[in-house]
Amino acid sequence: MRRRLTLLVGATMCLALLAFVVPLALLLRTVAQDRAVVAAAADAQSLVSLVGTADPDTLRFSVEHMAAGSRGPVTVFLPDGSVLGTPAPRTSAVRLAARAGVSRTVERPDGREIVVAVLGRQDGTAVIRAFVPAAELTRGVTRAWLVLVGLGVALLLLGLLVADRLSRTLVAPIAELSAVSHQLARADLTARARPVGPPELREVAGALNHLAGRIQELLREEREQVADLSHRLRAPLTSLRLETESLADADEGARIAARVDAMERAVTGLISEARQRRVARVDAACEATASLRERVAFWTVLAEDTGRGVTLDVAATGPLFVGVAADELAAALDALLGNVFAHTPDGTGFAVTLAPRAGGGALLTVADDGPGMSADQVRRGASRGGSTGLGLDIARRVAQSSGGRLDLATGPTGGARVTLELGPPASGPSPEGRL
Repeated sequence: MRRRLTLLVGATMCLALLAFVVPLALLLRTVAQDRAVVAAAADAQSLVSLVGTADPDTLRFSVEHMAAGSRGPVTVFLPDGSVLGTPAPRTSAVRLAARAGVSRTVERPDGREIVVAVLGRQDGTAVIRAFVPAAELTRGVTRAWLVLVGLGVALLLLGLLVADRLSRTLVAPIAELSAVSHQLARADLTARARPVGPPELREVAGALNHLAGRIQELLREEREQVADLSHRLRAPLTSLRLETESLADADEGARIAARVDAMERAVTGLISEARQRRVARVDAACEATASLRERVAFWTVLAEDTGRGVTLDVAATGPLFVGVAADELAAALDALLGNVFAHTPDGTGFAVTLAPRAGGGALLTVADDGPGMSADQVRRGASRGGSTGLGLDIARRVAQSSGGRLDLATGPTGGARVTLELGPPASGPSPEGRL
């Protein structure tokens, strides 16, 4: 924008300078020509009285003196054929003036010829000829044009400098607004724009600041609501824990109590996360193999109760680090396996596969032998099975946070096949990620 404003001012000034300089240059040339012609005509007119009355010697002396001081040739043609002053041929204009007594100015390729007829001599009509060369007609014009061009260039540079300064006062606040908007997009909600510049930009800055404040308020309210909702789950969990303690089968009670503990840990983590300010976890990382085995082992117990076959295939021969935190990876896998249990009948088997990803990271695939699902169910809130429709969206956001994506397809047996492409850690394997 700054460059465009400067170019616009420069183009406008060029047009204005052309409209001013070109007529002025033509006027200077005309003035120079008129000045030279008037000076030559004055020299010729000053000899008229001498040619008509002076004796030959005095006239010769005066004409030669005039010719020596004039910028162009001055010649006097007498009726007897004598030529005084600068030698010159009798042109057609001189012959016409001697014959008809006509004074005139004639335009010639090499200059201008001024002819003055002097009447009243006893021997006939004398003619005074003053000639202005072409070089004299344009004398000083080139220098004046150079001065005009220099002045125009100086004015243009000055105008561009002023335009650059003015455009900077406009562009700087706009650049600052852009920087603040990018900070807000990176979840830095403390960023604020300074109300500087023209009134319109100050109004935009105020609106942007108001928007940032409103977003902060809405996020704070949302976090509080999530925290309150999560806190309400503690009472049912406590009641469920008490129920498990009263079971006659100690093994069954221990198994259910372990699941209640896992759910309570998830609720506690949700409360803690909701009450903290969320920032981008660009350094998040974990070792995917251990997290995968731990969560599959958890779901295998429930799979055995419902008659489902579980297949775990880990193709990695060593640690496989991905750019997500261990709890987020566990949440994504729980969401995918939860969908299998929720939307397929008992006895439907499923397979979990983990393989290295080209370029770093991992490919996590969950495939089942159920009826499958359509691709539009990956949208947040989209579900035809009576659920909230958030499971696939949770997995998708986890994959995208690492620079990957979620793919939904149909498996070889006709069931759903969900693949999470998990990118590598941003700064290499993290010690915290080695489980």
